[in-house]
Amino acid sequence: MSETDEPTASTDPRKEVPRQVPTPRGAVLALPPSSMPAGPASDDITDGLKEAYWSIYDGAAAQATVGQILAGLPRTVRQIGRLAWRTDRPATVAVVVLQLVSAAMSAFGLAASVAVLQQLFAQGPTPDKVRAAVPQILLVVAFLAARALLEAGVSVAQARVTPKIRTALESDFLQLTAHVRLEVVDDSDWHDDAYRANDRGLFYARQIVGQVVSLASAFLGLIGTAGVLTVLHPLLLPLLPLSVLPVGAAAVRTARARFHSFRRWNALQRRVRVFSWLLLDRDSAAELRADTAQKALLDEHRRLTTRIAEEDTRLGVSAAWLTLAGQGLGGIGAGVTYVALGAMLIAGWLPLAAGAGAVIAIQAGRTSLTQFVEVAHLVYEHALWVTDLLAFQERCRTLQPCHGRRQAPRTVAEIVLQNVGYTYPGNDTPALDGISLTLRAGETVAFVGLNGSGKSTCSRLIAGLYTPQKGSVLWDGVDAADLDTESLQQRVATVLQDPVRFPFSALANLTVSRGTLTEADPQRALAAARASGAAQVIAGLPGTWQALLSKRFRDGQELSAGQWAKIAVARGLYKDAPVLLLDEPTASMDPRAEHDVYQAVLRGKLRDDQITVLISHRLASVVDCDHIYVFDAGRITESGSHQDLMSLGGDYAQMFTLQAAGYQTEPATPVSDSRTAHS
Repeated sequence: MSETDEPTASTDPRKEVPRQVPTPRGAVLALPPSSMPAGPASDDITDGLKEAYWSIYDGAAAQATVGQILAGLPRTVRQIGRLAWRTDRPATVAVVVLQLVSAAMSAFGLAASVAVLQQLFAQGPTPDKVRAAVPQILLVVAFLAARALLEAGVSVAQARVTPKIRTALESDFLQLTAHVRLEVVDDSDWHDDAYRANDRGLFYARQIVGQVVSLASAFLGLIGTAGVLTVLHPLLLPLLPLSVLPVGAAAVRTARARFHSFRRWNALQRRVRVFSWLLLDRDSAAELRADTAQKALLDEHRRLTTRIAEEDTRLGVSAAWLTLAGQGLGGIGAGVTYVALGAMLIAGWLPLAAGAGAVIAIQAGRTSLTQFVEVAHLVYEHALWVTDLLAFQERCRTLQPCHGRRQAPRTVAEIVLQNVGYTYPGNDTPALDGISLTLRAGETVAFVGLNGSGKSTCSRLIAGLYTPQKGSVLWDGVDAADLDTESLQQRVATVLQDPVRFPFSALANLTVSRGTLTEADPQRALAAARASGAAQVIAGLPGTWQALLSKRFRDGQELSAGQWAKIAVARGLYKDAPVLLLDEPTASMDPRAEHDVYQAVLRGKLRDDQITVLISHRLASVVDCDHIYVFDAGRITESGSHQDLMSLGGDYAQMFTLQAAGYQTEPATPVSDSRTAHS
């Protein structure tokens, strides 16, 4: 057929006439440009990137004023102190005491150095002055040695408390996040907060202890220097800012420039990681080579890494100029200070030895202030991440399921849903609206309907994963809201369409459903594997039960989606719970494997005390179920056995007829209703 020919209807009714894809009314698509940049066209690549959820505090220190930073430090020190006190009190006390004594030793050493100068500048022969200064020199050495020992003690105590803080915070974080209610995890905002707290909060919680110790050391060093100057002469104290503040100002500017540059650098790195991931990812490898797209991705990767190198160079040059400016201004301040010192010496207000000691003290003050400024910026920004982590943990404590109430029964004869309603956060349309049904032990029940009709939501309410916002779920007459949530979840085995592929041994992939990775019931494991079809999968693995099911490990094995589905069904059967929920468990299985699973789970020897619920789009699998519930838009529209629903001639009959027609060699009679079992 030529390009101008119109398609004609086929005489074969089994061949469909091609249809044109409709376009929105009034929409006109223009020709694309012949060339365009792969990323943002702006010179500042950060303009084209949405701020990542985990980067909200990056560069915060560059935006804050000196006053804000100083005002936030006491709160940070208290916060870290409480964490340290909670995890290791002796080590915390040791850090504080040893740091204070170390600062005192530093001040005493500075005072002893001044005493040495006084001896050397005293009247008399030089040999006599040197001999007279020996005791003071030994005292300086003693103070410096004591300070070195004390600093080592601080490091040891810090090494004890820092890992414990990280461990305690991480344990609390994982304990809380692993147990929050499922509807909380479904909230994307909570999910972002969780990853931000994990990626940033826990990382900086480990670093900030040492930073606070360094901050305290620099602060105490400044106080010690000021004390020595005051002892030498009260008028020397006002001279200290003349020398150290210009250096501090340069350090502030350098720190802010570094934080601003890090924000740009971080944005560039995010773009680079996209291309690195595409070039390395296994899932994209085949298409990357089939399209010969390597050169295009490598060119863009090279362009971005060049930009990163330019940003590093810009930061280094900027820092060099800022440091030069700070040192220049500091030099001017030092010159003014030394002129003032000279005037005091000429006027006789200050002995020569005291003037020399003042020079040493001022130099020490400059070093301490520079360290204080640089660390204060880090502490300010990192404290925001730690505070964010602690706030998130506190929030998670309010989102835990019910604990400490009645334990769920080990067996259940009847589960009743009474007028149950549930709406997902952020949605206006309820997922379930007035659902009422009864599940009895020894029965197999099927939930069928279109995607989004409420089937899976109903199963999660039964499993205790969601709490109904309206109505109630009764276990043998007891409201599930009055039962301990975790014990309720232990009574339900759930098999999902996309199961978790645990990177554990084959056996551990079954036993994890009963809360252990190391202990197993051999007979139960073998029975579950045979019933699910997983026995053949495991038998074919090197090491069988001990085979690691992940390529992350040496000699790890990779399973297909259908094989993982069998492992998941075996996991659910191994749990041996009074309620078994199967949510599209065989969607990725081949027909024979699917048949075997349904034979074992639905048509085999059923437990008299077990309720089995099957959710499926393949209606042939639910024919033998004792009861079938048809869901539509959050409501149950039909219920009964397969024969009852086929006789009714409603939605179920239409869906079943459509699917059955797909297996016929002759065209089936068209069904007037346009809805199908697949959406």
